[in-house]
Amino acid sequence: MPYEAQFAETVYMRGHQGDQIDAYLARPFGAGRHPGVVVIHHMPGWDGPHKEIARRFAHHGYVAICPNLQFREGKATPEENSASVRAAGGMPDDRTMGDVHGAIDYLRALPYLNGKVGVIGYCSGGRQAYLAACTLRGINAAIDCYGGGVVAKPEELTPRQPVAPIEFTKDLQCPLLGLFGIEDTRPSPEDTAKTEAALKEWGKAYEFHTYENAGHAFFAVDRPQYRQAAAVDGWKKVFAWFEKHLH
Repeated sequence: MPYEAQFAETVYMRGHQGDQIDAYLARPFGAGRHPGVVVIHHMPGWDGPHKEIARRFAHHGYVAICPNLQFREGKATPEENSASVRAAGGMPDDRTMGDVHGAIDYLRALPYLNGKVGVIGYCSGGRQAYLAACTLRGINAAIDCYGGGVVAKPEELTPRQPVAPIEFTKDLQCPLLGLFGIEDTRPSPEDTAKTEAALKEWGKAYEFHTYENAGHAFFAVDRPQYRQAAAVDGWKKVFAWFEKHLH
């Protein structure tokens, strides 16, 4: 058996407008260069399960960074930070993109990166991964896991989230994988169909998969929405996608 080890720690990186924010970094231990992945956490926050996802990527040979997008709230727990963000009207898109851009730059400065970086996000992070893939430089592949709000009605737009990500589809600069549940309501299958139509219209490289017997958050092992069949197959598709586009 080959030797296996990984290293994981909290690091500090520069985010939006140069803010110093904390992030969780996990990487394989040993020689060689590895592709990078930015893990965009869900609205419930920078929590244990998302740090576990970063370690899972490291186990599969990736350098993964999960920035704490809610650190400015300054509360004691991810749950309190999340409640504070919700009360303020959600995550501001410009700030979030600044933080994700900082995470990409952090990975790209590492001496053991192979030169390629992917982004993956879950829930609100799926929406943010779509937005990043359309608006940020330096992303080689993206994965949107049931990102709600890529499609938005006019009344759903806010000063913090002024433009629906679907409006930026023409600027998508990398291949996009989307994983969804048929029972989800945000995004609903109708929303997913609208997004797919936009991707086709602009001739983008993408793949969408919608799972039966699954709704929102089917990857979340710590939640009742977890669906084993969808999650197991979804992880296979995630690693196949990044294997294809980041190696």
